[in-house]
Amino acid sequence: MSTATFASPQVLSRPSPNRVQVVAPELRIADNPAAAVLRAASGQGPISRDAASRDTGLSIATVNRQVAVLLGAGLLRERADLTASGAIGRPRVPFEVNHELYLTVGIHIGAVVTSVIASDLRGRILGGVEIPTPQGDQNAALGSIARSARAFTARWHRRQPLWVGVALGGRVDAASGVVDHPRLGWTGARVGSIVGEALGLPVSVSAHVEAMAASELLLAPKISEDRQTSGTSLYFYARETAGVALTIDGRVHTPNNGPGSVAHLPTGSDVICECGQRGCLEATISDRGVAARAVRLGIVDRPTVASLYTAASSGSVAAHDLLVERAQVLGRTVAMLRDLFNPDRVILGGQAFTEYPAGIPHVAEAFAATSTLARKDVRVSGFGKRVQEFAAGVTSLSAIYADPLPSMRRALG
Repeated sequence: MSTATFASPQVLSRPSPNRVQVVAPELRIADNPAAAVLRAASGQGPISRDAASRDTGLSIATVNRQVAVLLGAGLLRERADLTASGAIGRPRVPFEVNHELYLTVGIHIGAVVTSVIASDLRGRILGGVEIPTPQGDQNAALGSIARSARAFTARWHRRQPLWVGVALGGRVDAASGVVDHPRLGWTGARVGSIVGEALGLPVSVSAHVEAMAASELLLAPKISEDRQTSGTSLYFYARETAGVALTIDGRVHTPNNGPGSVAHLPTGSDVICECGQRGCLEATISDRGVAARAVRLGIVDRPTVASLYTAASSGSVAAHDLLVERAQVLGRTVAMLRDLFNPDRVILGGQAFTEYPAGIPHVAEAFAATSTLARKDVRVSGFGKRVQEFAAGVTSLSAIYADPLPSMRRALG
């Protein structure tokens, strides 16, 4: 990832780091007027008041009031240069999200790689860096990640940072920002307080698959209002880990005890899992598991999934067949979960789907052969290989999107 050119007319002081503010993320489409107007500006701006009224279902008077307060908070800006010829009065002036003044910081802590990104208020990623996820003591690892995020944020000296969001696997207590992450060996890790204190910003912490599902709601290009907000969606993620999240009527379902686990669903494979059983899903389809198997079979010399992708793309039949086998396991598993929950749509995310496009037809074929229900909407996430970054970004933006004015007061102290 690369860092974008900085451009903004104003520099504001950062909030005081004396008191860490851990705020549970709002993984939903909010229905209050300020949130609706901000969402219209983010998705369709520059937009007129009339168009915003039609888009949100709010009256012109309500839109005018919300635009005024959002302008005052610095979240919107007017575009007088785009006013239609002959139009009279300020309500005719289009408005848009004030995307050059602020940024939010997103951190995705993966099992192998950690990403740190900066987003503008529209959810566009401005730039980012990747670092190896530190191993060993959890407090030392989090301190190292937080220092890297702070150094990265300091580069954006012409933008005011508002919030930091952290997305990661494991069991997340969103209210406290405390995480249990068995894969990393973390127990009661104070993710929110350590990261928030280091950056001096309000912080939200989310289970990463739930955040990925939220990015489809809040950051994906608008297809239709009904498709975004009504019915149910099943989000299935697979890369180094596997996970699922449900979205119900515009809100990601976030169980009180943390997200459920599909890591040990049986697949019928002969791969031995760390738990001692054979055929567990995560051990079978994870990047690490597939790469290790490729080495044992003599397909590649290095235990990295990148070398396996390279071999398959270069014509290795054995490498291709191994990736097809993973695709078939994924297709059957998604079909089983789809039949269990019967959602209106299924979204597939993660590099296990996107890094080897030749495997997608085999996912679809295995899904069709396994599912007993009529096919509906099944698609691969439009965020491609950047799903982790957008999950971190939406975690950093969700509170602002859900309740813009109180969140700005909190962010600016």
